[in-house]
Amino acid sequence: MLLFRRTQKLPGPLLGSSFPPSNLRSLPLSKAHPRTSAAAAALSDLLRSLQLSIDRRSVALARQAHALAFPLGLHSHPILSTRLVTAYSHLGSIPAARLVFEGSAHRGNALLWNAILAAYSRGRLFGEPLVLLRRMVAHTLPDDYTIAIVAKAAGEVADLRAGGAVHSLAVRLGFVSNVVLLNSVMGMYFKCGEMDHVRSLFEEMPARSVVSWNLLISAYVGLRNGVLSGDGVWDLVVQMQQEGLKPDAFTVSTILPLCNVDSGSGLLRGREIHCFVLRSGLELGSELDFYVGSSLIDMYSKGGNVTLGRLVFDRMASKNVVAWTAMISGYVQNGGFEEALILFRSMQLDGIVAPNRVTLLSILQAVGSLASLMAGKQVHGFAVRAALVCEPSLNNALIVMYSKCGSLDSARRVFDDDSWHKDAISWSSIVSGYGSHGRGEEAISLFHEMCRVGIKLDHITCVGVLSACGRSGLVTEGLKIYYSLVNEHKILPTAEICSCVVDMLCRAGRLSRALDFIYSMPSEASPSVWGSLFGFSLIHGDKEMQDLAYNILLQLEPDNPSNYVSVSNIHASSGRWDIVAEVRTRMKDRGFRKLPGCSWISLNDVVHSFYVADKSHRCSYTIYSVLDSLTFMMREAACVPDIEFLNVASV
Repeated sequence: MLLFRRTQKLPGPLLGSSFPPSNLRSLPLSKAHPRTSAAAAALSDLLRSLQLSIDRRSVALARQAHALAFPLGLHSHPILSTRLVTAYSHLGSIPAARLVFEGSAHRGNALLWNAILAAYSRGRLFGEPLVLLRRMVAHTLPDDYTIAIVAKAAGEVADLRAGGAVHSLAVRLGFVSNVVLLNSVMGMYFKCGEMDHVRSLFEEMPARSVVSWNLLISAYVGLRNGVLSGDGVWDLVVQMQQEGLKPDAFTVSTILPLCNVDSGSGLLRGREIHCFVLRSGLELGSELDFYVGSSLIDMYSKGGNVTLGRLVFDRMASKNVVAWTAMISGYVQNGGFEEALILFRSMQLDGIVAPNRVTLLSILQAVGSLASLMAGKQVHGFAVRAALVCEPSLNNALIVMYSKCGSLDSARRVFDDDSWHKDAISWSSIVSGYGSHGRGEEAISLFHEMCRVGIKLDHITCVGVLSACGRSGLVTEGLKIYYSLVNEHKILPTAEICSCVVDMLCRAGRLSRALDFIYSMPSEASPSVWGSLFGFSLIHGDKEMQDLAYNILLQLEPDNPSNYVSVSNIHASSGRWDIVAEVRTRMKDRGFRKLPGCSWISLNDVVHSFYVADKSHRCSYTIYSVLDSLTFMMREAACVPDIEFLNVASV
């Protein structure tokens, strides 16, 4: 059964669940009862001036029109008062709108009440409409637009009691057949987490619009990982089309994230949706292009097919910052760090769309992976010019980037800046940065300072400080910190934390102590723990520990090719090439293949990548000649590298 079917194109609203504001200028002036034709003309001019102030975003022009109304005696006119409230709210001057409302004597005018309710809703002051509704019912009956505004406000503040009262009021007033109003009530129940009410209201609606279906589909998608099945979403899309309604851009952008669940049926459904988009022409409009195109890019990128994501990106008629960010993030997710950096530079050269905070977070991850310090400084400079350096998330990313690029001093300067608030991630990032560079004492000092200022510890912080102790050989301090984390801070020792302790003990050559710690762990040791013990037992030449760790690894991960590579390396180091050949044959028969290790370096904005035993680089002859010279110099200095171990470290 196809998910999307060819349906007749029907008109319908794209987004939203409330009425558009009433067109006050369309009301005849005779209802205002102007005394003279001159007063009517003056009122018309003032209304045009207020509309012009909205179009030009000019508060001064609105105030001038307001001031002119007083000598003309029109300042309390119901139509002008309503328009003044609307104009001030559009211009962000909510206090002025409220002042006009309170100064009006026409409290029986529902349009005036709706204008002030909409003003508060537009200003995201959602608590006020709920209070004003109680005053309104004492003067005049609410209309359908009133109910829609207040229902939305109740949903935004998740006030189920007030929302239920609004729903009851709508029923008593006879608005049970108004689809747009019922959509607002559905949205209120959805934001309050009342899925049963959403579904029952949907089933009771005498007629449904595209917005109605979108609300129900959004509810299913939002709770898909909870009590609802993902298949129910696809069934709803089919039922929607069976009723003769065509999915719009909001529908498509809502269900596309479900296609990232798996690489099989999810990807097929994603391609089916893409075909529907092409047939329906949803990608041709500018705003539709933003929603649908960005969702398609994200879907393909998360599915591992960034090439198709780039094709969608290149086909978009217009691109906003969301589309650029989705494409850059797609490259980063799939390891295309160079492509992400090139696209980011193209975005800046294009000059039409400026990168935002999310864009910088994505590109900083790529810069850190490439260890390109110069590019990182350029991104940092852009963030300073764009006044984004007060964002904690961006500064945390800068700390991580500078640490990966080897510039701990720059990372520390970002951390020490007092102009932004540091959270637990900030402290964890700088502690991990010092630890990764072997500066364990500074990492421990920062960790104690973090505890002193009252920052709540998490598992990332624990892993960072324990790794720092292990890399710096601070075993005693590391064990003290571990036991304080467990006993004083009540941190649950996860597999990552225990793996750090095992790694710390093994680095110090205390393999027996590490084995005792593994047996005393509160939960079963993970493969990473046994892998750490196996690797260091190989370095220290403890054959008994090697066999123990290796056998357990094979039991825990029988399909991990790294385990077979490890045993092959062991036998290769002892010259038992017949067993090495046998292990490689077993790997080939079972279809195992381990990706070779890779390293890279950036020179003059060109990234050079090198794999194990790689000779594809055009300067490989010169590179190996230099390495041979360095090896000879090391031997002369009585520092003999273990070349044999390095050669068998990969297959």
